[in-house]
Amino acid sequence: MKVITMFLSHLELWRTYWECVSRPYTVFICSLTAALYYLWGRKCQAPALVCSEAFSVFLHKHCPVVAECFSPTPWCWGGRLQTLVRAFLQSKPPAAYRNELIRTVDGGQISLDWVDNQASAAYPKSSTRPTVLILPGITGNSQQSYVLHAIKQATCRGYRCVVFNNRGVKGEELLTPITYCAANTSDLELVVRHVKGLFPKAPVLGAGVSMGGMLLLNYLGRKRTESGLVAGFTISVPWDAQKSSDSMEEPLNWLLFNKHLTTNLCRAVARSRKVLETVVDVDYVLKAKTIREFDERFTTLLFGYESCTDYYRDASPDKRLPNTTVPILCLNAADDPFSPQNAFPLTIVQGLPNVALLVTAHGGHIAFLQGLLPRSENYVERVFGQFVQAVFEHPRDINKACGIKEEPTS
Repeated sequence: MKVITMFLSHLELWRTYWECVSRPYTVFICSLTAALYYLWGRKCQAPALVCSEAFSVFLHKHCPVVAECFSPTPWCWGGRLQTLVRAFLQSKPPAAYRNELIRTVDGGQISLDWVDNQASAAYPKSSTRPTVLILPGITGNSQQSYVLHAIKQATCRGYRCVVFNNRGVKGEELLTPITYCAANTSDLELVVRHVKGLFPKAPVLGAGVSMGGMLLLNYLGRKRTESGLVAGFTISVPWDAQKSSDSMEEPLNWLLFNKHLTTNLCRAVARSRKVLETVVDVDYVLKAKTIREFDERFTTLLFGYESCTDYYRDASPDKRLPNTTVPILCLNAADDPFSPQNAFPLTIVQGLPNVALLVTAHGGHIAFLQGLLPRSENYVERVFGQFVQAVFEHPRDINKACGIKEEPTS
């Protein structure tokens, strides 16, 4: 009986001690959680959709995520942290690629990574299976997490995907002293022709991320009705290259992003030194500390521009929007350090029937993270998946909403 009494007494002492010790931590954790969710709730805002009334009606019906409240991950404060967290935290879904190398007119080669999706139940015939052509960012390739998540969204809906890797970015040999830039659309034109040549009856949608979005929009603006694409989708596109460069040279942005990207660009040049040293001073290029310096010493010379300012003017896709003729949805975040909000072409988009600009208050660059542990599907993946499906499953409706006349059938 004494043993039981002593045990209960010790148990009561431990219980009292634990309550005294743990209560402050419990209160702190509960208070912190409540504060996070309070701030999370305050940050929850519906995105701004800038487009024509008809296009807006179509998107609200077939892409309802555009009207949903976007709540960013509560512990990700600001666009910079969102951008960094995505790079380190987001998962990489598996993708069974089939690689294809195609030759260019100048003797170079382009690496394409295909996900054929032969098991597609919605589109069992390969000849008519819709295709999503994905254009990664400035130093990205088919292994980027945002590319793999886009492929997952498209293939689960029955579509085929092909990733256009810019010359030299996947480690393949650079055969000629020509690489890539946001203004030169000749390689993309070749890729679209190649894809359409293989599957002439299959519709193709172009999806560009960051610089890939600049390239896509410049291509659509130049090719107009002869682009070979049924629609376009962009994520975090820098609308004005000059303003983007200025933003990236702010001290914190340079330290967190600009320096890293410049290093990756220089590494790509160093890998192809033997080919490139015939047209540029490679040692001088490798001393570049910013993307602007890299463009001044490399891109401008390689593509025949008189100055970096001329190149940035030509690379900026905002002025080419009025020339586009297919439905386009562009997703941007107001706190994107790569693409400053003051460069968003709101006035231009408001006057166009076929372009929609979806702007979230938060989201950073290619991030748009949601939930406490944002490793898998986030807001950007949901927008992408719904829009791609809306384009492929309702082609007549979207063309009508965007004022695009259907070609007469023979």
